[in-house]
Amino acid sequence: MVRKCLLCVLVLLVLLPGNHVVVAQDSPNLRVEVNLVQLNVAVTDKNGNYITGLRPKDFAITEDGIRETTATFAEGNEPAVRLNESGDQDSAANATGDSAKAPSGGAPETLDSLVNGANVFVLFDTSDYMYRGFVFAQDAITEFIRSLERADRIAFYSYSRDLSRVAPLTADRSQVVRAVRSTVAGDQAALYNALLLTLKDAAQNTGRKVVVVFSNGPDNSSVVPPEDVAEFAQSAGVSIYMISTRTAQLEPMSTTVFERMTAATGGKAYFAKNWKDEKAAFASIRDDLAHLYSLSYYPKSNTNTGWRAITVSLVGDQLKKYKVRTRNGYRPRPSRFSTEGKALSSLISPE
Repeated sequence: MVRKCLLCVLVLLVLLPGNHVVVAQDSPNLRVEVNLVQLNVAVTDKNGNYITGLRPKDFAITEDGIRETTATFAEGNEPAVRLNESGDQDSAANATGDSAKAPSGGAPETLDSLVNGANVFVLFDTSDYMYRGFVFAQDAITEFIRSLERADRIAFYSYSRDLSRVAPLTADRSQVVRAVRSTVAGDQAALYNALLLTLKDAAQNTGRKVVVVFSNGPDNSSVVPPEDVAEFAQSAGVSIYMISTRTAQLEPMSTTVFERMTAATGGKAYFAKNWKDEKAAFASIRDDLAHLYSLSYYPKSNTNTGWRAITVSLVGDQLKKYKVRTRNGYRPRPSRFSTEGKALSSLISPE
């Protein structure tokens, strides 16, 4: 118990910025520079059907109550287009090759490098909870990976007490499928430790970032609290989708954590009673990814260096009846986790 408490304190003292946060420590005063903020936005009706064909001017983004100007816009798997000050499509027609720089300064970057592309990280529970139904879970994950025809790159990780990066980000679907088939069930579950490390990896990439977690039970080995993991995901702009089996659904604490974490990041939580439900959940996630709107903006002047609340709403009486799902904010300052993956791994790995 004492060792775990000490590890928690150490983890909370380490700093890790999200991918849209640049931190300079040239002087005694900490300077934080916020660049492009990216949002994955789902729009559905009361029955859960996706609303397609919306335009940039149909969305209103506010940060801490300040109305923001949308910089880029995309629907589904279409390439992002650059928007001008009035919210209309730029004459350049798309974001490719255009020089983009945050209003506060910083090195120029192309919008294409910032907003295009999709990176999907699949995190599979191979703990001792998974002895029953292991093969069925592998089948469901394999089918999901093969169905992601438009995702640019996919990574496959597994976890029990430790995280295993079985297949790094790649466009080679066969490599990822082979990685899925190579996994075996084993030790206790340290879900939140593994999820934090996966989010760290995802945050290093540009474009749309998504983590899909398959968990067969509650966490019984992590030293990282789920609230901090969720906050990091929000600040790094990574959407989390959780598929959990009936075991976790019967455990109220895990159920609540999964639902809150996914909702805060703009993802969704699913609770599968059998292998058919697992496949249906993966199919739902695939459809969700194909129907997301991608919006980005450069934050206007804001003195708040703490938590910034993001609200995305639809403009017009005809659209207000629809439901909008996206992350609800971010923290434009260093979070509590180190960018040094090895250092963090050593803190939360067992002896």
